[in-house]
Amino acid sequence: MSNCAELHIDQLARRLGVLSHPVRIRILSLLRAAGESICVCELSDVLNLPQYTVSRHLKALAGAGWVVGEHEGPWVYYTPVASRLWEALGPCLTPTAEDDGRLRARLALRWQGRCVVGPKHAGR
Repeated sequence: MSNCAELHIDQLARRLGVLSHPVRIRILSLLRAAGESICVCELSDVLNLPQYTVSRHLKALAGAGWVVGEHEGPWVYYTPVASRLWEALGPCLTPTAEDDGRLRARLALRWQGRCVVGPKHAGR
C-alpha cells in the first residue's frame, strides 16, 4: 500500500471514529436539520446537556473536519463542513422527534436569525 493510501485510510478512520459517540451524531443531525449555523448554547439547550459538554463534542467534531465554528461576540456558531462523506451520511442524520421539536422551539427564540437568549441554565 502506498503512503498516500495509508494516509487517506488513517484520515478516514479518524473522521469516522469521532462519530462513535451518540451525542456527536445528534449534533450533526441537528445541524443538518436546521440548515443553518447553530450556537453552542442553542445546542446545549436542545440536547439538555451542559454547555461545556457540548463544546467538548464540538471540538472533537471540528478537529476531525466535520464542523467549523465562527465567533460572533460571546456566541460561537457551528456549521457542517461540506464533503462527499457529509453528503453520503446525510440520509442517516435525522434527529429524533424530541430533538427536532426542541430545536425548532429554540430557533424560534432568535432575533434576526441569531441567538440572543444564551443558555437556559447559565449555571450548568
